[in-house]
Amino acid sequence: MPEHSDVRLSPEERVRALTKKGSSVDINDDVPLRRYFRSGVEMIRMAAVYVDEGNLESAFVLYNKYITLFLEKVPKHRDYKTIVVPEKKETLKKIKEIAFPKAEQLKCELLKRYGIEFAEYQEQQQRETEEFVSELARQQQVEDEKQRVARMRQQQTEQEQFHAFEEMIRRKQLEKERLKVLEEYAKPENPPSSKDCPLIPGIERPPKNRAPLSPAASVSNAGPPAVDRSTKPSSFGTNWNSETCSYSHLTLHVAKSAVLTMLFVVDFMSIY
Repeated sequence: MPEHSDVRLSPEERVRALTKKGSSVDINDDVPLRRYFRSGVEMIRMAAVYVDEGNLESAFVLYNKYITLFLEKVPKHRDYKTIVVPEKKETLKKIKEIAFPKAEQLKCELLKRYGIEFAEYQEQQQRETEEFVSELARQQQVEDEKQRVARMRQQQTEQEQFHAFEEMIRRKQLEKERLKVLEEYAKPENPPSSKDCPLIPGIERPPKNRAPLSPAASVSNAGPPAVDRSTKPSSFGTNWNSETCSYSHLTLHVAKSAVLTMLFVVDFMSIY
């Protein structure tokens, strides 16, 4: 892209680029001076056409070429001082009355137009910058939201794992308590030892250190025994056995009820 067409440059830089382009003129000493003067007439005519068409850059360049050619380059031609060219005086008049004023007028118009283009470019750059910053902020918000959701999911997962671990420990403790209860209440109750209980209620064992009576004494002193029908041994034995059995049955029933109640409580706690 030519420098004068680059809207990123300031208006002054673009005009300087056009002026530099108009100054790049070379002549050849082998070319007759009359041909250069005829070319000058054509340059003035083409510059006016460019102005009418609105092509200000090309008109400005041609006017600058005309000025540079006949003020700087043609006077350095080897035949400039030896040959009389009728167009010399006319050319100098056009430079003073046409080329310089038109070039200055075009310069002002180009500066004004380039200034508008440069302002529009700056506004566009500002909008693009704001859009870019807004897009970056939006992307940052999206990224922050993704990270927040990821942290929440991680915390939720850790909490679930922690609760599951606590639940596992609680179940193990409840299972230990249940097994302990089963061990404590499932043992068979020891029956009363026959050595510690009398065979007949109300009758103690015979003394161990008492000397036995002789047969003769027992026979001579023997008489019909007095029998109390109300206290028959069979009746006492039956009564004692039934009382003992009833007590043992009641104790076993109470123990079983306690075990079942404790097992129900343990199972209920393990569920909730």
